[in-house]
Amino acid sequence: MNKDNLDVVRLEKDVKKEADDKVIVKSNKSPQNSTESSVSQQFLKLAKRFVIDGALLPEEKQMLIEDRTVKRARLSQLRKQQNIEHIMQKTLNYCADFELGQRTDHDWLSRYITLSEEVSNPTMQDLWAKILAGELTKPGSFSFKALQVFRDMSIFDAKLLAKACSLAIKEPNKKGIRLVSGVYQQPGLLNFFSKQRQQYCNLNNFGLSYADLLALAENHLIYLQESESSLIAKGEVLQFNYNGLPLKLTAKKANVSLQFYKFTPLGAELAHLISDKSNEEFFAYLKSKLGYYFSIDSD
Repeated sequence: MNKDNLDVVRLEKDVKKEADDKVIVKSNKSPQNSTESSVSQQFLKLAKRFVIDGALLPEEKQMLIEDRTVKRARLSQLRKQQNIEHIMQKTLNYCADFELGQRTDHDWLSRYITLSEEVSNPTMQDLWAKILAGELTKPGSFSFKALQVFRDMSIFDAKLLAKACSLAIKEPNKKGIRLVSGVYQQPGLLNFFSKQRQQYCNLNNFGLSYADLLALAENHLIYLQESESSLIAKGEVLQFNYNGLPLKLTAKKANVSLQFYKFTPLGAELAHLISDKSNEEFFAYLKSKLGYYFSIDSD
């Protein structure tokens, strides 16, 4: 086995063991020292894996810095190659049942590879595979800007986007996606003192806090400023869907308006990566809040 193949084998073993590795600490150490020891050992292990531990070794055991540089560059390229090949394997599973669309732009594919080859987290690789499968099926589905935004997202950000999607309603064309935050009726003589005139949807009760909304806005996935629809006339019909379930709203009163946080175009693009996952408890809650001003058909 030649040296490069040996490095690949070692790299694969490191990747598989990385999530399961545990540091063993002697029981006679205090909790604080144990923690410090664990952090130190974890740091040394990571430094070794990424070939940046040269200066940490005794001088007599150090490779020449030129050799360390070459080794680090080689392992980095091997890691990138392994990442992109894993993504290609996942992509094939997603696009196997679809007919090939128009020819995918080579410049787009080149940028895609450059941005995705650093991705080693299996969940994020899965989403990158969905992007490529979607682009192959329908070229133009994902812009360069969407790829760049997604590249900078962490697994936490991706889970936050999934949470937002699980609470969002979509227009029939699926381009407009909204998080409903409330509904109100324009004040008049008959309803000015009514406590029912304003209905709030508390998203925090379903795992989406204001801090989460801030994080989504920082990633350019939603607009943080709350929006509202134009005034809706009595009898006017609005058509939405909630994670694959129909939601038809017929206004029972005049001058009603929906309040919501709107997904940005980038957020709407990336939302297509998230599989529909309805939350029955939230859907019932949303219908109860909208039910004061709308007749609701969700069958």
